[in-house]
Amino acid sequence: MTDAVLSPGADSVATGDTVPPAAPRVARPADQPAARRTAQPAPATRAGNFSLQRGLQALREEMDAPVAAFFSSCVHCGLCATACPFFVETGDPKYTPIYKLEPMRILWERELTLWGRLKAAVGLGKQVTDEMLAEWEPLLYDSCTMCGRCSMVCPVGNDIQYMIRKAREGQVASGHAPEGLIAASVRAVRTGSPMGLKWKTLDVQIKHVETATGLTVPIDQQGADYLVLLSSMEIINFPEYLEAITKIFAHAGVSWTLSEQCFEATNAGVQIGSKDIAATLVQRVVDAAERLDVKHVISPECGHAYTAIRWEGPNAIKRAYPFQVFHIIEVLDQLRAEGRIKTQGKETDRLSMHDPCNLARKSGVIQQQRDLMDLIADDFVDLKEHGRLQWCCGAGGGVSSNERAAALKMAAFKRKKAQIEAVEPDRMVTMCATCRTQLEEGLEELTMDIPVVGLTELIADHLVMPEPPPAAEEARS
Repeated sequence: MTDAVLSPGADSVATGDTVPPAAPRVARPADQPAARRTAQPAPATRAGNFSLQRGLQALREEMDAPVAAFFSSCVHCGLCATACPFFVETGDPKYTPIYKLEPMRILWERELTLWGRLKAAVGLGKQVTDEMLAEWEPLLYDSCTMCGRCSMVCPVGNDIQYMIRKAREGQVASGHAPEGLIAASVRAVRTGSPMGLKWKTLDVQIKHVETATGLTVPIDQQGADYLVLLSSMEIINFPEYLEAITKIFAHAGVSWTLSEQCFEATNAGVQIGSKDIAATLVQRVVDAAERLDVKHVISPECGHAYTAIRWEGPNAIKRAYPFQVFHIIEVLDQLRAEGRIKTQGKETDRLSMHDPCNLARKSGVIQQQRDLMDLIADDFVDLKEHGRLQWCCGAGGGVSSNERAAALKMAAFKRKKAQIEAVEPDRMVTMCATCRTQLEEGLEELTMDIPVVGLTELIADHLVMPEPPPAAEEARS
């Protein structure tokens, strides 16, 4: 495994929506203040094999034809800023999405354009320095969740979040990445979990589920239809998720299994920006699925885990999967459509929904969760901007693992707060553990007494339970 992350001082290495109105024309990046912070140590004094040269080379390798086309076609209109909750809620022009890519743009112009090469030949034009990469680190990590909303509204079709993901590769290679994401990446490679969880922790939860339900949680079942992945956040914060899918799959007669070899769905490599780490973690899932000869792999209620394994995964390991990947919501909706989920009763309080960006905007899973809500909700109302143009909660893309970004993350959440206030729900429903945690923390921080629940658990709560056998009926009478 190649070295991809080394924490300075650490002892280990690891690898019906509406478009917002246009903003005033954004100043050219050269006129804008950059994020100010203490510069990282120079390459010669940083731990590990990281340097400016490695960072620049990583950026060069990421500058493909789409990136060149996007930089060439940008008209500096500023519309991307109006789609970013970090800009909208702070008003600071440095949070304009395209500006976060300025080091990459400077390198592209200097080395890959005629005008840039001419300027460089006579000693003119900017150069990307180590200090610049250190200065831009907070912009690329603290103020971007890679939610893709900016890409949706760009009038010339530039995929800005695609470029942010690529720019992070240069940051990692140069040694400029947040400590929280570095630590999560190290733990993921060492233990398989970004939170450092091991199988024995999950095994405790499994025993609790089996005791509570009287059902068996299958482990390492060869030839099962579905391999179920979990996220560490669900195991620790939302153990009711595992109980819910155990009940639902027993109810629907689904053949499924967990893998002791690999249970973690999240991918710290995608978040920090390291293809090496991403490939290592994807390969673990693939190895487990192939060993058990499963037909499908199910991503849990975790948005980035889904896009990491389904969309980025095959490219990371450079081969197609011998199985299909689905989000748990896709599987539940398929079971609903096949008549295999029978529910009774409905929630009577007013419910609204937050669509995870990775699920709705990036993957097009929008109607499925609403069809499931129809099964169990009498009073459901959508947020005004939902689906593909849903406002991000502010915690994805590794921001939730970055302690330095805590205050900015809560500032961005105010956009979501305004959405929720507009429809006045009694509870919020979502299908991503990171979004759920951010909603809970943000609503509490802003003194809004609105509980948040996962959709999978709601479905489990309304299952038609089998009739007890006659002997049990007689014993009760």
